[in-house]
Amino acid sequence: MAIPDSLQAVKTRIAAACVAAGRPADAVHLLVVSKTFPGSAVREAFAAGARAFGENYVQEGLAKVGELIDLRGRIEWHLIGPLQSNKTKPVAEQFDWVHSVDRLKVAQRLSEQRPANLPPLNICLQVNISAEASKSGLLPGEVAALARDVAALPRLKLRGLMAIPEPGPGAPAQHQAMARLFAALQAGGLALDTLSLGMSADLEDAVAAGSTMVRVGSAIFGARG
Repeated sequence: MAIPDSLQAVKTRIAAACVAAGRPADAVHLLVVSKTFPGSAVREAFAAGARAFGENYVQEGLAKVGELIDLRGRIEWHLIGPLQSNKTKPVAEQFDWVHSVDRLKVAQRLSEQRPANLPPLNICLQVNISAEASKSGLLPGEVAALARDVAALPRLKLRGLMAIPEPGPGAPAQHQAMARLFAALQAGGLALDTLSLGMSADLEDAVAAGSTMVRVGSAIFGARG
């Protein structure tokens, strides 16, 4: 299926999931995950109406930002993969969002290195909701303290939480746990608006739980080589 057709099919899935969950059809934003796919594919998706793109790897993402510099100002770049503290400067300078913050040191460096002429860098804290040893992220009990610290940093805007639930029968419960954690932070006084949750295989469950942003790549671009 061509990228424009696949993109429309995913948008239709999201809208249907919103209706099934009793939510407005525009309640969930689509983040197109473009990792491993060339800049030409991003350009094709952009021409078909996509505006937000997620990259897992800093160097690959920076290369695409440079390749598609003519789209700057009309395209949002999201870093959704792990970020080491020694790579924060170019990310602070070139990306619009970082979904994978799980350490105060990384947040502090992003805050210090975000250029003053740019809007605040949008931040999500990554939560290891499945408590998998192989995954990055905070355990649920660690989130509130870091959220308060990050929310106080200049040049950053704490938007919410991100998670990658473990696939399988336990995933819906993990989606619900993330929604409860998100709601608890809001109830505690944090002005959060983004729950980055759900991918190609589980976006319906994520939307049902309250996700506001789904991260979809393979369903739009095809299988990765």
